[in-house]
Amino acid sequence: MPAQGVQLIPSSEEVMQILKRTGAFREGHFVYPNGKHTAHYFQMPLAFRWYDTARVLAVALSRKFRVDRDIASQLPKVSIISPSSGGIPVAFGVRDALSAQQIYWAEQENGKRMFRQYVNQGDINPCIITDDIIRSGHAIEETVELVRSLGAPIIGCGAIVRFKSASDMVEGVPIKSLVEFDEKFYDSAEQCDECMKGAPEEHVRF
Repeated sequence: MPAQGVQLIPSSEEVMQILKRTGAFREGHFVYPNGKHTAHYFQMPLAFRWYDTARVLAVALSRKFRVDRDIASQLPKVSIISPSSGGIPVAFGVRDALSAQQIYWAEQENGKRMFRQYVNQGDINPCIITDDIIRSGHAIEETVELVRSLGAPIIGCGAIVRFKSASDMVEGVPIKSLVEFDEKFYDSAEQCDECMKGAPEEHVRF
């Protein structure tokens, strides 16, 4: 009989239904800040405005970490780290579910990712990096460098949604996710199917 924790992890279809119901998953014609066009957009904060929804998603992701023996053996002396403010609800939810001892979140300041909290070398426990969505993986990579510079080992990484175009590993650790989404990007308007259909554009943020 499978472990109860595994049974309680919702399927990717169930998670997508939650994201659609809350308006966090949108379909249309979107233009990203880097100029790329796509027919889908994940506006994840719309899912996390509802406490019960936020808790369901964060707890589901936490179970993927808890069934990992290496991670489970180090609890509760673990840090949960968010690469940005958008991942803070996930980080707090995962921290609560795992009873981890520490939580940190990074911010961009003058083009550099850093911790606003005062952190010394050796302060951070072995860490799990969590985010709401991994599109390119750049934020995760920058957070890995930040954490490594402070001498903390990375024992886990995950997000509610990971684009399949992003890496599925970080520092030799598999990236866990509730949804793996196969997004199609167009580099220019000339290549975009939605542009060819004359669909109105909506410019969106990362």
